Amino acid sequence: MASPSLPPGTAPIKPEYLLSVQTRDIPDDDAAEGNTSHVNGRRDEPSGADGQEEAEGHGGKRLSGAQRKKLAKDERKNKRGANKGRRFQKVRDEVELCYRVASGKQCDFGAECRFTHDVSAYLAAKPRDIHFPSPDDLSDVPPFVRLPDVEMSEGGDAQKSSLDPTTTCPVFKTIGECKHGLKCRFLGNHVRTREDGELELVADEEKKAQVAATETEVNFIDGDMLRKIRTKKYPHPIADAYLQELKENAYEAEKVEGDKQVQLVEDPTASTTIPISVLEDPTPGTEVVAPVTQDKSQDDTPDVPARFVEKKRLQWTGKTYLAPLTTVGNLPFRRLCVDYGADITCGEMGLAMSFLQGSKEEWSLVRRHPSESIFGMQIAGSKPQLLVPAAEIIGRECAGNLDFVDINCGCPIDLVYKTGSGSALLDAAGRLGKIIIGMNKALGDIPVTVKLRTGVKDGRNTAHKLMPRLGPEWGTSAITLHGRTRQQRYTKLADWDYVKQCVEAVRAREADEDLPPVPIFGGGDCFSSEDYWHKMDNYGVDGIMIGRGALIKPWIFTEIKERREWDISARERLEIVRKYAEYGLNHFGSDTAGVNTTRRYLCEALSFQYRYIPIGLLERFPARINERAPAFGGRDELETLLASGDSRDWVRISEMFLGPAPESWSFTPKHKSNAYGGEESQG
Repeated sequence: MASPSLPPGTAPIKPEYLLSVQTRDIPDDDAAEGNTSHVNGRRDEPSGADGQEEAEGHGGKRLSGAQRKKLAKDERKNKRGANKGRRFQKVRDEVELCYRVASGKQCDFGAECRFTHDVSAYLAAKPRDIHFPSPDDLSDVPPFVRLPDVEMSEGGDAQKSSLDPTTTCPVFKTIGECKHGLKCRFLGNHVRTREDGELELVADEEKKAQVAATETEVNFIDGDMLRKIRTKKYPHPIADAYLQELKENAYEAEKVEGDKQVQLVEDPTASTTIPISVLEDPTPGTEVVAPVTQDKSQDDTPDVPARFVEKKRLQWTGKTYLAPLTTVGNLPFRRLCVDYGADITCGEMGLAMSFLQGSKEEWSLVRRHPSESIFGMQIAGSKPQLLVPAAEIIGRECAGNLDFVDINCGCPIDLVYKTGSGSALLDAAGRLGKIIIGMNKALGDIPVTVKLRTGVKDGRNTAHKLMPRLGPEWGTSAITLHGRTRQQRYTKLADWDYVKQCVEAVRAREADEDLPPVPIFGGGDCFSSEDYWHKMDNYGVDGIMIGRGALIKPWIFTEIKERREWDISARERLEIVRKYAEYGLNHFGSDTAGVNTTRRYLCEALSFQYRYIPIGLLERFPARINERAPAFGGRDELETLLASGDSRDWVRISEMFLGPAPESWSFTPKHKSNAYGGEESQG
């Protein structure tokens, strides 16, 4: 069979798998404005038979060819970009049972509790248990997940009509107890009937003891502590002293500068200078030098000498590093990547201001699973007054469970950039220096790392000037450079030659000053084992941070460590989805709200994974991250389903593990074209 002609930049799929040579819409990794309606499961479609309304303007007038062309271009533009108005509401039970009562405890509020204490009424209204499949239940033929034949009583005891004794609760299976108790959607796995006919929760005490250290998430911040932070009653003496020192030094510098340059005027008839205060009425034409007020806190030199606490040296050479990723880089996804070989993981970017405001959502970003052997958190902010106090609180609350804190100097999105945070810090070296020095003081022995881009504007790379200062002058313990500018986003390939230039600039200064080398990681366009090792061998980096490559194929870390391209089967990919669902339920919860939060993030993950093109379908491999995929069918029905860009199919896949989606639940994809997947990366 002759290979059809494919447009340039198209993935070379074998002819027998092609459905069309026309490429699918590019997943827009540079998010744009807009909406997509998915009401009642329908995509936006032009109304009118055979597109009749496309050819006619308002009032039924026939459009010219040029007008139709412009209309088509505008329509294509409207279908690209991000759905920025996305809202996800929590789905709750029809009858809400008190959490204390659900877990078999006494409610402190008693009759004043706003939730019901009527267990019988709750169980009678509760939906049937969800069956969570085991790996053996998966298949590559429809319906892909084998469900057991379970008879649930329609009449009789209403309390037991929803129970499925064959199901498995992922939380109970993992830790020997389910904290959601009767509210768990997999209740049949950890409840028994007492002699009096009432239901009783069960726990596996032996299992609880065995896994206490290996399965319990750490870095929980309780409500009382969040309240102290929110009301500004949490002390941060190191940050306060440092900020006061900055303020005093800025004042002294301004005073010295004023003594030299300000309030002077030159007498045209003499060789002396006269203070302005002596001249009550300066003669016309006399040049008066007015006082100049400057904010010395932004000068390009740190005001405070760097005297660092002895930091833990980061021995990262050769380790695999999962990038911090907004929305999709949550704890369940990080656990999945650790399973497939990720050595270093970093939480999603948090905002310093939100940490200082005691935001529960922001503080949840520092949570860590024990399987994450090297774990850090990433923070963004615009000035020392925000970042240094936040760092001190984080360092104290997460002591012993945080291996590094990363400063985001790469986030390109306008919302962050316009506040002076993210990639805006690339053009504020003095301010960045003060931030790093202050955070180093506040964090004690926890290392500070920096992630940055090559510059702000295309053609104006600045990282080669900034990076050599990060370690020697300010005490940065590791550096990651994404090979693109802020303006470039993802529109062109990463500039790895410039990454190499920056690495050489850092190493040259370290050699001149006889300093130990800091780990330097590169980033951008790493999508296969071949990509990884080519970059490692040719560009001087100690490792490569992987972002989009891991989102599309989480098993990339296995490929890297085994130095091979893995032609992973559809069934193996479905097992990855099952694992994600299991980890999501353990993290977000197994009650109704937790199940549907897991469903939401699972659909977010699938919005990237569908972009993977199986190796066995390619005429030339490995695939490249910037290649567009034509419409293709897989080697079996499951592979075809997993390649679907239709968000309704992602919901369908989620239902295999999380039960039917509630009528009140809907998933609005981030990008309009599938809406199509694409994260707004953190830099």
